[in-house]
Amino acid sequence: MGAGGFVAGDVKNYPGKVTRHVVNACVLGAMGGLIFGYDLGISGGVTSMAPFLNKFFPDVYRKEALDTSTNQYCKFNDMGLTLFTSSLYLAALIASFGASYITRTWGRKRTMLLGGIIFFIGAALNAGAVDLSMLIAGRILLGVGVGFSTQSVPLYVSEMAPQKHRGAFNIVFQLAITIGIFIANLVNYLTPKIAGNQAWRYSLGGATIPAALICLSALKLDDTPNTLLEQGKAEKAREILRKIRGLNDKEIEAEFQDLVTASEAAKQVEHPWTRILKRQYRPQLTMAVAIPFFQQLTGMNVVMFYAPVLLQSIGFENNASLLSTVITGAVNILATGVSIYGSDKSGRRSLFLSGGAVMFVFQVIKNYL
Repeated sequence: MGAGGFVAGDVKNYPGKVTRHVVNACVLGAMGGLIFGYDLGISGGVTSMAPFLNKFFPDVYRKEALDTSTNQYCKFNDMGLTLFTSSLYLAALIASFGASYITRTWGRKRTMLLGGIIFFIGAALNAGAVDLSMLIAGRILLGVGVGFSTQSVPLYVSEMAPQKHRGAFNIVFQLAITIGIFIANLVNYLTPKIAGNQAWRYSLGGATIPAALICLSALKLDDTPNTLLEQGKAEKAREILRKIRGLNDKEIEAEFQDLVTASEAAKQVEHPWTRILKRQYRPQLTMAVAIPFFQQLTGMNVVMFYAPVLLQSIGFENNASLLSTVITGAVNILATGVSIYGSDKSGRRSLFLSGGAVMFVFQVIKNYL
């Protein structure tokens, strides 16, 4: 487990400015979020493109394009097509377990670089795919890259950000995910008008851009003080902390000493996974598991993955279904922007309860329409 900036539950307000180095870390976080968001949004649009279906899933293409009946039921029922979408997320799930260990031992910076490289290779394979096996291999590599990035990038941003701005900086990662989804929706909408039958290659290959940016950023930026302390580089950690906070040695001393204490305490824990299962941590563990679990059960990610296909199945034309996802993505960005403003102002709990209430109301309304 990574060292934190607090000890014994005593939350302190450390001094610190929003320096250029912190802003750069925020930009890196945005690239990591863009990677994940782009892949969330791109697959649904691509699977609604006739040339893509004709090349890799001809049975689905025949049912979708040549069956003129009004019955849309099960036209997209194909194991290969399901594997195309799900292989990325299954690979990301498995990779995230290994990424946790690598992030702790190699450091956040190296893990981000490795994730960016793997992601770039996967996107390139997808863009140049000539058969289904090449397409699935690329998706699996994309999943590994996503697993590494989502494990290391938020942690990197959190450790670099000043304590009083940490909430807003952490939500930047989520904002970048929503921007990535929006960009993917926009790319899916525009590329068929520009590239014709090869539009799907441009859509899938577009993921190489954020992957290249995260690689370049990871090469340029410093590692976090927490990582350096875990590696036994105390003086280097002090130097980096001074630089990212824009303060002198005396002003950063309190935060630095707490980081040292937390790092030493973390090293004494032989079995961290056993420790979090203890009774005293069960409420936090329960909420940490339950919140994302029930968020998935709302069906939001199904909409993100399959929105164009779902809309086509209820009668939308291909162009209209892709445009509708662009609008959905724009609303998603707007809502995330509001949460950035409110996270440090109103607190995370108020934001969480407000979001849950809104979701509940609209789930009820949707079920009665």
